[in-house]
Amino acid sequence: MPGVYPRLCVNSPAVSATFRPSGVLVPLVTPFDDRGAVDFDALGALATRALDAGAAGVVALATTGEPTSLDDGERTAVAAVCAEACAGRDAVLVVGAGTNDTRTTIARHAALADVPAAASLAVVPYYVRPSEAAIVHHFQVVAERSPVPLIVYNIPYRTGRGLGASALIELAATPNVAGVKQAVGCIDADTLRVLAEAGDGFSVLGGDDAFLLPLVLMGGAGAIAASANVCTEQFCEMIARGLRGDVAGARPIAEALLPLVAALFAEPSPAVIKAALHALGRIPTADVRMPLSPASREGAARALELLRHVDP
Repeated sequence: MPGVYPRLCVNSPAVSATFRPSGVLVPLVTPFDDRGAVDFDALGALATRALDAGAAGVVALATTGEPTSLDDGERTAVAAVCAEACAGRDAVLVVGAGTNDTRTTIARHAALADVPAAASLAVVPYYVRPSEAAIVHHFQVVAERSPVPLIVYNIPYRTGRGLGASALIELAATPNVAGVKQAVGCIDADTLRVLAEAGDGFSVLGGDDAFLLPLVLMGGAGAIAASANVCTEQFCEMIARGLRGDVAGARPIAEALLPLVAALFAEPSPAVIKAALHALGRIPTADVRMPLSPASREGAARALELLRHVDP
């Protein structure tokens, strides 16, 4: 791999980036109409609602947005709609631009030069199962060529490969890498080491919605929280209190949200989240694209019952 992508000169615009994401970023679902097409009006309304509810920004084309089921034209349009919602306000746009091939990931990042994105969300390469050292090199190569900073997405249960503390600390020292969305299924020793050693210029963002508050209390900068597609105000308040160290104020919110989070992820995401949003009248259908399947009637009903307790 070394030598295939020669190093850029040091005056690359990517090298000087200092963006540090914080707060709640909402990875938006991609709504579909009754013909199966992307409903861009509904998407724009979702983005606006999330920002009005206190989110620091939105993420377009994250896993929750089903990007692998969108064609290139749809992906471009989704990013543009989210950019429009963020325009003119103090809001961050992050765009999912990672895949399991380095050349394609570089190309998708290059396209972000035409989008007013603050950063990309770049997933650990999946399926091919490269070594940890190769994954670090992949991100370094992409970061050096990207017009925007990278938020590395560490989610081993989806990718088959994860990054331990030493690898993440190496990436924290890499120019144009702004942080990590850490979704390892727990707050483990590696996560705690990264929180302690990565430095203030590297944001650790919670990606497991059940553990967001503990992560923030241990030094995390915020969250990219799929569950915040609903109850956005409550997630934002919880994280804001956590960042202030207000455990007494944040803990009851976290405890109230926990059963809802479990219900929203009881079936493959974002099916139950979409069912809840549809029931709330915010998206025209609860449809997901194959190979996903819609939420079961029981799963949707359980989430709605819990949602009424959290956000009556």
